[in-house]
Amino acid sequence: MDIKRFETGQRMSQAVVHNGTVYLAGQVGKPGSDVAGQTREALAEVDRLLALSGTDKTRILSAQVWMADMADFQAMNAVWDAWVAPGHAPARATGESKLATSEYLVEVIVTAAL
Repeated sequence: MDIKRFETGQRMSQAVVHNGTVYLAGQVGKPGSDVAGQTREALAEVDRLLALSGTDKTRILSAQVWMADMADFQAMNAVWDAWVAPGHAPARATGESKLATSEYLVEVIVTAAL
């Protein structure tokens, strides 16, 4: 079976497609914005990468949302709820974790069907 990789660098690919499933790397927003802004930017990257891979957010199977501080949970959810396609909410887990740098407030990891 073919494996397709998109936006591949030395360390990772931003998207990998195998056997009808799309796996995205964790997506983050630009440092300096608040959690709502970073969530919007991360979800825009999810949309872009899913389109590049040949699918869209209505086909998301699962999502993991990692937050630097769960105190921002409501603000992140407000953006998420406005973004998720009605009737197509994926399975989702959200947790608090130290992210790659202290400037990142949220990271979104998605698996989707083609």
